[in-house]
Amino acid sequence: MIALLIGYEAVGRIFAPVPIHFAQAIPIACLGLAVNIASAWLLSSGGHHHGHSHGHAHEGHAHDEAHHIASGLGDIVVEVFEDGVPPRFRLRGGTGLVLAAQAVSIETVRPDGARQLFTMTDRGGYLESEQEIPEPHAFTAHVRLGQQDYPVVFEEHEHAHGAAERDNNMRAAVIHVIADAAVSVCVIVGLLLARTFGWLWMDPLAGIVGACVIASWSYGLIRDTGAILLDMNPDPHMADNLRQAVESEGDELADLHLWRLGPGHLGGIISVITTQTRGADYYRARLARFRSLSHLTIEVQSR
Repeated sequence: MIALLIGYEAVGRIFAPVPIHFAQAIPIACLGLAVNIASAWLLSSGGHHHGHSHGHAHEGHAHDEAHHIASGLGDIVVEVFEDGVPPRFRLRGGTGLVLAAQAVSIETVRPDGARQLFTMTDRGGYLESEQEIPEPHAFTAHVRLGQQDYPVVFEEHEHAHGAAERDNNMRAAVIHVIADAAVSVCVIVGLLLARTFGWLWMDPLAGIVGACVIASWSYGLIRDTGAILLDMNPDPHMADNLRQAVESEGDELADLHLWRLGPGHLGGIISVITTQTRGADYYRARLARFRSLSHLTIEVQSR
């Protein structure tokens, strides 16, 4: 509504110019810009508390922090490294500890009993597995140092991302002050050009540009919040992973509905068709790694 009003007034002034009091308008516009910049800075510095206390992230997955092994040789750090590269194990020794790649290996044991052996290579300062780690990264890693075996449990948790994790209240406030700041810049530029060159049409043109900026950002916010009100699926990637998790053992996902409860929190209704004697608790445990599912209803039908 504000964008439409600004646009209406600006178009009217193009066809019917009015006197501009530059000595008053320019300082007021500069003051408005300063206030909006300060407000945007305060909102941005105080509104981003969406950090995860996990390790490296990849495709929406979060892992535990690096694991420390208190071996007989000293402290050893083992982690899954996947920052922009295929996931691999990395081992680092403590101060003064040098690890020989030939004497170190890692074997993963997954919940279904599947095993995989990883050999290590020296990368200068740390050891890295030669083989990539397949998804999911939920397993017990047996780190073998010579004759000693040190089991390390890796758990994978999946969080909502994209539109599902946004705080739209904070976003609306930030968009409001940034849009005001952008309009203030347009107004200041228009006023300076109008005073310098006598281009009185620059003032209403700046108003039209500002109206378009406000309308564009407002449309995006209304679109996203409208999807929440209509209970639309906020995270298709999460829905696909839920389907894979349920159907990986031969079950059929008959119905799935996800909706947004709040920033980073989803509600879900799942209907499963199975030939096994499994109850809702079984599937609830299988889906426990999806930490964003704050409210989950499960229906199990036997075939």
